[in-house]
Amino acid sequence: MSKKLFTIVSLLILGSMILSACGPKAKEGTVATGDVVTLYGYSTTEIPTLDPQLGEDVISINYVENLFVALTNYDQATSDIVPEAATSWDISDDGLTYTFHLRGDIPWVKHNPETGEVKQEVDADGNPLFVTANDFVYGIKRACDPNLASYYSSVISPFIVGCADVLNYEDPENIPAEMFDAIGVSAPDAETLVINLPEPAAFFISMTPMWTLAATPQWAIEANGDQWTEAGNIVTSGRYVLNTWDHGVSRVVLRNPLMPKDMQGTGNIERIETNVVPDTSTGYALWLNNEVETSGIPDAELENQLANYPDETVQISDLAVFYIAFRTTKPPFDDARVRAAFAAAYDRSAHVEAVEQGQGLPMKHFAPPGIFGAPPIDEVGVGFDPAYAQEMLAEAGYPNCEGFPQVTLLGYSGEHTLHWIEFAQAQWEENLGCSADLIQIEQQSFSDLLTATNADDAEAPHMWTLGWGPDYADENNWAGDVLYCTTNTRIKRACSEADDLIIAARKETDPDKRIEMYAQIEDMFFGKGGEFPFFPIWLRISFSAQHSWLDAPRSLFGGQQWYNWTIDADAQAAARQ
Repeated sequence: MSKKLFTIVSLLILGSMILSACGPKAKEGTVATGDVVTLYGYSTTEIPTLDPQLGEDVISINYVENLFVALTNYDQATSDIVPEAATSWDISDDGLTYTFHLRGDIPWVKHNPETGEVKQEVDADGNPLFVTANDFVYGIKRACDPNLASYYSSVISPFIVGCADVLNYEDPENIPAEMFDAIGVSAPDAETLVINLPEPAAFFISMTPMWTLAATPQWAIEANGDQWTEAGNIVTSGRYVLNTWDHGVSRVVLRNPLMPKDMQGTGNIERIETNVVPDTSTGYALWLNNEVETSGIPDAELENQLANYPDETVQISDLAVFYIAFRTTKPPFDDARVRAAFAAAYDRSAHVEAVEQGQGLPMKHFAPPGIFGAPPIDEVGVGFDPAYAQEMLAEAGYPNCEGFPQVTLLGYSGEHTLHWIEFAQAQWEENLGCSADLIQIEQQSFSDLLTATNADDAEAPHMWTLGWGPDYADENNWAGDVLYCTTNTRIKRACSEADDLIIAARKETDPDKRIEMYAQIEDMFFGKGGEFPFFPIWLRISFSAQHSWLDAPRSLFGGQQWYNWTIDADAQAAARQ
């Protein structure tokens, strides 16, 4: 989400229980027998992963935010960086060394779904285990390992000494141990974490809430392998624990009774229960029947929702920008002129009105307003220009789309995305002359789409739908973390002068110069003669249905902090009778 890759679905999910702690050495908690404050929700898709180092989509990141602690966190009101596992930090004068001072009272816990117990993990001698600097060292070094195949590994690797060397090692199966030892993260003691940067990066502290840098339990991963995140196996450190996870059907998380009191959050939701449903229309019907707290609004129901439930309709801008991406190594989209033609033939304003029902802003470059370094929304980029599109397609050898091969456009599941890809078909037919039968559309679940777009050229689609939401408020999170040539393994674009400029902008200390450089970078990708590895379409500003008994402050960056959400249980119970 965020970053984060986004689906356009309702992801809201919730439920809870009351737990009490006891035990002489390691603490234990059990499920209370009384009523609990439960947040009910639905999702139209599976959770791709609960592994902090593997999370790359908004669904996974929301769960990781609540199951694990990070170094720091975001203040929901101001988006300032605030303490989490780290109580404070120091930055060296040269900007190359960050020293984090950690609290020592966050327990590692495991929940037993059968007994309802939450127990603190212990070592071989029976000593209770707390989150330490060594757990952060393990997690960060793990994220640098290319064998993990994590998208966000390439996001963090430029900012940690030695991480990129390991990540890009020519023989991933035989990386020398000394290379891992040389990664610039260390623990002088259990409550001190040191991260060394190869170059100063003024925005690095804003990256430290990221899930990829979270502490992870080495012993649990080594004991259970790929199954370590399953219910009954998973060891966590956050405000919630995983109770059940019936893949593709439902999941439940419960409050962690062993979390230090000052870290439990301001919310009262003890149980979060989410069921997987086939589409937003089904979920919205549940909302109308008071069976879930929040819902996306189907296109056909928006007018009715605004008219009949104005006090239970919220409008949210999450700075997520959605786009259609190209496999740049797969003909005919290995030709930048073809990519430019398909991009310039797409009417973003018409899309916002027809597909989004006005819920958004058209985008012709990538980074949205509110992100440092982003050009003004109406500057930089070709946008919708049918004449330019036709010129580019003709130059590429396909005048009026004559001789153009059949290509695939893959969207994630859901009615909304179907409308989107059908609109794309119509745009390219109207503005390029490419008949609909040339653009084969299909849909897959979001997790399957991520897998398909990472396949080799023979198996991968030519084009696909995706979105990007911010992880931190700097253009590097857009240009460096998505567009940079070695970061985005899906589009497989070759390195160019634009990448040299991305690196230079990352290192530049003068804010005014950085702004100028990022405008140039955006133009190199989305202006005339640009590379167009994908083309931005719209910035999401969407309506959601939310019952009045739920108070859910939203996080602009990182995962949603469910532990700060509150339900008026009496009002909820009355509505559900």
